[in-house]
Amino acid sequence: MARKRVDLTFPPEQVNKPITYHLVKDYDLVTNILRARVDEGEEGRLLVELTGDPDKIAAGIEFLQSQNVTVEEAARDISLDEESCIDCGSCTSVCKPAALRLDPETKLLVFDKDACIFCGACVKACPVQIIELAF
Repeated sequence: MARKRVDLTFPPEQVNKPITYHLVKDYDLVTNILRARVDEGEEGRLLVELTGDPDKIAAGIEFLQSQNVTVEEAARDISLDEESCIDCGSCTSVCKPAALRLDPETKLLVFDKDACIFCGACVKACPVQIIELAF
């Protein structure tokens, strides 16, 4: 048995299709959805942990890609050095699930780890490089 965490991005035309159902039914994978953001007519994001035979995980990922789903290896954790943060807000502009935001009263960065999907966009956006992903 193998486990793999992947970040899935569904194009708007695929959001209403039972694509993850096929991972269970056709590839015999246990699909644990860790985070999800799916809005009808918009891009959908899932952070999933796939468990099963390594060959079936690979075949399931190939199936997802054939359905125009973007598949990226997901990080296991994210950390940020709050003491070094300059609260510029650059990371907030790329954080689609709004896990990073500037508090309107204090103007300080707030990180909601429960909303984070570990996509890594904030890492690239941070000008002082204080955000890290652990794989």
